[in-house]
Amino acid sequence: MITNLIQRLDYDQWSPRDVFGIHLAMEEALMNAIKHGNCSDCTKQIHVVLALTPNEFYAKITDDGEGFDPDCVPDPTADENLKKTCGRGVMLIKNFVDRVIYSKKGNSIEMFKSKSTANSA
Repeated sequence: MITNLIQRLDYDQWSPRDVFGIHLAMEEALMNAIKHGNCSDCTKQIHVVLALTPNEFYAKITDDGEGFDPDCVPDPTADENLKKTCGRGVMLIKNFVDRVIYSKKGNSIEMFKSKSTANSA
């Protein structure tokens, strides 16, 4: 799935920075859904919706987990959290897409990204 997405972004001439950011955001969201949402339980499912036009990217990833409050995730750049091995995904996603929406329950994430203009790529 991600390989096909990257190929399509390249075909539509998205900038390398945009492709990298979308790739990273997708991997982080999927890994969070598997590891934290579904607690690595292979009997639980993850639902993915992708929409891609030559200029717009949209993804919705929903897991079967209990959910979480993204506002309660500690800042991974704070001194006391620098050596922790988790907590960076939420920050990375926010930094590489234009808009992120979490469901009220916290088990679904929607990501939006517009293609960068030639001057900002």
